[in-house]
Amino acid sequence: MKAVLDACVLYPSVLREVLLGAARAGLFTPLWSSRILEEWARAAARLGPAQEAIARGEIALTRADFPRAEVPPDPALEARLWLPDHNDIHVLAAAIRGGADTIITYNASDFPRGILAQEGLSRSDPDAFLLALDRSAVMAVTQAVKARAENLSGQDWPLRRLLKKAGLPRLGKALDP
Repeated sequence: MKAVLDACVLYPSVLREVLLGAARAGLFTPLWSSRILEEWARAAARLGPAQEAIARGEIALTRADFPRAEVPPDPALEARLWLPDHNDIHVLAAAIRGGADTIITYNASDFPRGILAQEGLSRSDPDAFLLALDRSAVMAVTQAVKARAENLSGQDWPLRRLLKKAGLPRLGKALDP
């Protein structure tokens, strides 16, 4: 399965690490455009220049980890598409051009199911998407992300609390009842 990761699921970091960990585990193939990655960097820049620099470094590492994930722009394709938010057309175009099955996003209203279905696509929030994957593999990924978060922060993170903070409350409840 191929999935375009919208910028809103690439930033913040714990959510991104869970999704990319699932991709590294072979549970799906991630896709994005250079514009999506730029939106990630701009979101981090709102917290200051140091955060933007960190994000740009993480983006470089992510590109290196997934060298085939970046879908080049297609202006002709973008010109024929319509979405309620014109600024999201590049995401839909990347999904079509990359042969994606779904777009993972929190912005449901920006990606109406009917429009996506006309292009052979679906939309999923990250919580539902991860819940549909192999549970034991997702558990291994979340445990690794939890260990890294604890190492970086120097504090204990109960899995359910960490996942809830990352915007994955249903996954946290399913994995840590």
